[in-house]
Amino acid sequence: VQLAEKGGGLVEPGGSLRLSCDAIGFAFERYDMTWIRQAPGKGPEWVSTINTSLHTFYSDSVKGRFTIPRDNTKNTAYLQMTTLQPEDTAVYYCARGSPDIALSRRTSWGQGTQVTVSS
Repeated sequence: VQLAEKGGGLVEPGGSLRLSCDAIGFAFERYDMTWIRQAPGKGPEWVSTINTSLHTFYSDSVKGRFTIPRDNTKNTAYLQMTTLQPEDTAVYYCARGSPDIALSRRTSWGQGTQVTVSS
């Protein structure tokens, strides 16, 4: 199982970014996919999950600003982030499974992609 995140970078407050997570080595369409982030000096925080029925779930901190589409034909999950704020600064990871499973399996996350929101 391999997960590779990309798309991070430096963006000004109010800006947007789209992260992607390419999945290799498993039947992507059969798994929920979850995004997790970790800010400097803080523990991992669940951000969003899309399940196999395409139902989406968001933490209160990102609801209304982030969306989590997936493309099963490309084995890719995305995190579309808008109206970014400095408190969104973190390393963003994708993980396979529901939030509880994803958070408990740190070694199964991708390498992460840094998102920095600053003027």
